Amino acid sequence: MAAIHTLYSMQFSGNCYKPRLAMHELGIPFEIVDFRKGSGQTTSPDFLALNPNAQVPLLILPDGRPLSESNAMLLHLAEGSDLIPVDRYERALCYQWLFFEQYSHEPVIAVARNWLHYIPGGRETMAHRIEEWREKGNRVLSIMEDRLKASDFFAGPSFSIADIALYAYTHVAGEADYDLARYPAVSAWLARVAARPRHVGLDWRP
Repeated sequence: MAAIHTLYSMQFSGNCYKPRLAMHELGIPFEIVDFRKGSGQTTSPDFLALNPNAQVPLLILPDGRPLSESNAMLLHLAEGSDLIPVDRYERALCYQWLFFEQYSHEPVIAVARNWLHYIPGGRETMAHRIEEWREKGNRVLSIMEDRLKASDFFAGPSFSIADIALYAYTHVAGEADYDLARYPAVSAWLARVAARPRHVGLDWRP
């Protein structure tokens, strides 16, 4: 049997969902190694030898080479496919939104979701941060709303890995107390992404 991609993943992590969704979109076979939150698996010597940053997702390529960082995985997996725009400017827009997702979106929406939805007592522990998360997260969603009023997808007229990256945590932003009904263009985009023929949800497994 030919070697396939192996993804070290936590099932309900949006960052881990990105490469799963991309591989399913692209028809790339893969297997999952499940990690559990708080289990200490990412700090084991064997895992640290693969990713010294001690984080999932981690993708092991069929030739055995490791690749970390979810958006780097998207770029690698989608190279040469329709998920990366051919047009030079649209391709740069795709990269722009990948950086936006990691530097502006994920640090507030994903972090708020983790504390408010998954960590017992997190709402009380981080009560002093909730207003800041709300303000910054709604600013991020407003930027996305303006873009999606002008374009069906983030990097131009076609679905790309920029949409995968931003979909991962946006579609569960309600778990961080964000009201997506305030953003009709974002909501319509979420529906377009979910309606794609090869779309799979956060709980899907290969």
